Amino acid sequence: MKQILILTSFIFLGFFVKGQSLSTNALAESQIRLVMEIQEKAWNRGDLSSYMSGYWNSDSLMFVGRRGPTYGWGTTYANYVKAYPDIEQMGQLNFSILKLDIIDKTHAFVVGKWHLKRKNDEPQGYFSLLWQKIEGEWKIVADHSSSSQAE
Repeated sequence: MKQILILTSFIFLGFFVKGQSLSTNALAESQIRLVMEIQEKAWNRGDLSSYMSGYWNSDSLMFVGRRGPTYGWGTTYANYVKAYPDIEQMGQLNFSILKLDIIDKTHAFVVGKWHLKRKNDEPQGYFSLLWQKIEGEWKIVADHSSSSQAE
């Protein structure tokens, strides 16, 4: 009888830990989706500063685009300002998340598609993002974005 009670306790504990892990992952996923929604809305208002709040404000932030990797929050911000100098160039951004994997308690990987609707064109492409939970907040620490058409 004692063995059955111990075995039942371990099984129950296993379900509890597994359930806790699933809820932790669901919370992380919803927090990451919220950051991306905030970024999308900021972009669509023409607010690059708020858009950049989703990125890790560090010299170690890595952004990989068509010209290869660049490093640093400031560099990434400057490149966005140069490429998208006004709201007309920024257009209306839409993210579509294709895959969101929680790697562990502090890391996640997201693959998705971006689409801009502007007056004269609609550029689009794909992105892969490495996320890290830093000081309690999910931040993009590496971004690889590409265009699926010539710009």
